[in-house]
Amino acid sequence: MKWSQASRVNQAPVIVGGAMTVLALVALGWWISDTPLGIDSAVYRAGGYAVVHGESLYSPLLALPGWALDLPFTYPPFAALLFTSLTVLPTQLCWGLLALAAAPSLYVALRPFADRAHLPLLLLGAFALQPVWQSIGLGQVNLVLMAAVVADMFLLRDSRYRGIAIGIVAAIKLIPLIFIVHLLVVRRFADAARALAAFAGATAFALVVLPGDSVRYWTSAIFNAHFAATKGWVGNQSWQGFVGRTLPEGCAATVVIVAASAAFAVLAMWLVHRLHRAGDDRAALLVTAGCSLLVSPISWTHHWVWVVPALGYLAAKGRRGAAIVVAALFTGWTVAVVPGGGGAERAWNLAEALVGNAYLIVLVVAGVLLTRRMLILRKDAGSEPSGRMYGRLRQP
Repeated sequence: MKWSQASRVNQAPVIVGGAMTVLALVALGWWISDTPLGIDSAVYRAGGYAVVHGESLYSPLLALPGWALDLPFTYPPFAALLFTSLTVLPTQLCWGLLALAAAPSLYVALRPFADRAHLPLLLLGAFALQPVWQSIGLGQVNLVLMAAVVADMFLLRDSRYRGIAIGIVAAIKLIPLIFIVHLLVVRRFADAARALAAFAGATAFALVVLPGDSVRYWTSAIFNAHFAATKGWVGNQSWQGFVGRTLPEGCAATVVIVAASAAFAVLAMWLVHRLHRAGDDRAALLVTAGCSLLVSPISWTHHWVWVVPALGYLAAKGRRGAAIVVAALFTGWTVAVVPGGGGAERAWNLAEALVGNAYLIVLVVAGVLLTRRMLILRKDAGSEPSGRMYGRLRQP
């Protein structure tokens, strides 16, 4: 039995190496044949090119390949400074560099959440999930950023550098700022201070190097007006996307977005606090990640990579049926079978609305069930010793 379990564990590095090999061959083949590949990595490279050549970062990008859509650079200036390293590579090999990081990132993100016996299967199955294969196909940084947060929270727990990775990630893409709040809620104050210092330092460095672009980003580009017309698109699985598909634009929709987002944030931080007290920091981190997806104005389907450690957590808790259902919903078919684009979402019937908002519905249902469970445990706390109560929380 022990030998069989060890054999399964040893499969994980093989899967990581195999995936990296396949993706490297794809990148080389597409480069040699000059085939378009990696629209988002092409934008990253074009942003880095703009910095190197002194062009405006938040104006039309001149270095985009001819086959690419005319997409803007929407990340903070610090991210563009990091992306200058991509300018030495052809577009397809830039994609390949990010693709090579996908499998190791998945491994890092899964390790603290999954049982060793389940890790190889979860790692292999992750590539069938839309957030993963779409992130890889687009050349996105989502997987790398998630791995950095997980590593900071769990793998570097005893390091003097805890918190720094979260601060750097937040300087690359602002939504991860919520993980600094998470550190405060779980009373890791020194880590939160380091994270905030890293974020401020990286942002200040970008301000010194790129003063004009920094001012433009923090005063106008941060509002991301380019995507305003597509917020109600089915590919945006945030609360704001749901409201955009459901309610007419106007004051009422704005009130619903703001009020509900504030309520979600307060509830999420309460859950984080209770889960941390119960000793379940893995679930607490997943709650914060889910909150970030819910309250962000834009949560494209490829942003939902946190479903991977969530599936690892469910499998480790013995919730295999729930894990299978969630995995099936996140393969991408739900957003493919409903009418989408051009405002077609506003004409959805009930069945189409349920299917088209599946990612969001899964998250809300999980939040409701977890809240109910924590309230029951809190009610029982007066008549049951805390050790037994927290033990019951950890039971499958």
